[in-house]
Amino acid sequence: MATDATLAGLDALELAPEPGRRGAAERAARIWAVTWPKLAAIALVWVIWEAVHLTGWKKYVLPGPGVTLSNLWDQAQTGLLWHAVGDTLLRAILGYALAVVIGTLVGLLVARVPPLRAAVGSLITGLQTLPSAAWIPFAIILFALDTSAILFIIVITTAPAVANGVISGVDYIPPLLLKAGRVIGLRGLSLTWHLIVPAALPTFMASLKQAWSFTWHALLTAELLVLVANVPSIGQLFAADQDQTDMPSTIAVMIVILILGILVDIFFSQANRRIRDRYGLSDAR
Repeated sequence: MATDATLAGLDALELAPEPGRRGAAERAARIWAVTWPKLAAIALVWVIWEAVHLTGWKKYVLPGPGVTLSNLWDQAQTGLLWHAVGDTLLRAILGYALAVVIGTLVGLLVARVPPLRAAVGSLITGLQTLPSAAWIPFAIILFALDTSAILFIIVITTAPAVANGVISGVDYIPPLLLKAGRVIGLRGLSLTWHLIVPAALPTFMASLKQAWSFTWHALLTAELLVLVANVPSIGQLFAADQDQTDMPSTIAVMIVILILGILVDIFFSQANRRIRDRYGLSDAR
């Protein structure tokens, strides 16, 4: 009996999947676990959209999904849509990067210098509550109808959100950890770089995702109102389609915006998961 059990165990080891195949299967399972809810949501939206269209309710405002997707496919065959997407994404990345750098520096200074926090801490939150459209007149006066005006609107809208995220991340660092850092000789910039920044990173990453949403909203608002000559953008396409009451094209552009938002959300979710894994914050499942 013991011999039979041993042989059975050896057979099981021989039949076990190879490490490479097992890793590929696990990755495929993870990808499918993340993908199928999104596909199910898309299918649900499609069914509801088609059902509303079939009722005949305001067909001139809400065309059917077939007409809209056909219009999107036609736009994708031209270079204008891709050029507009490229210009918009470039502006978003540049503005977001500037806002992250400025917001991070301001947030660290405000969080670490009590008099500065007392002076401008509430002002940062107040700036965050202002709508991006409020800055458009200032941007046009300062930079005229140029890409710099759009970048200004992005930075002034997004940087306060980044700064508040940094301040929150620093506030939630355990005091005992700061004391331990000082005990081992960390002071000033070394304390900030080697202890405060890594300790605040998980909270900071959550604020970066929110900051991107501020960037996107500010960018599209600016592109609708700050029309830069000879530089197509998603906002300009959207405004032109609305002016012509071309609802299939308008909704097609909205779908492009939605797809870009989903892709960015996937990127931030993956980055956040990696950081949580590194810090041992992931759920054991």
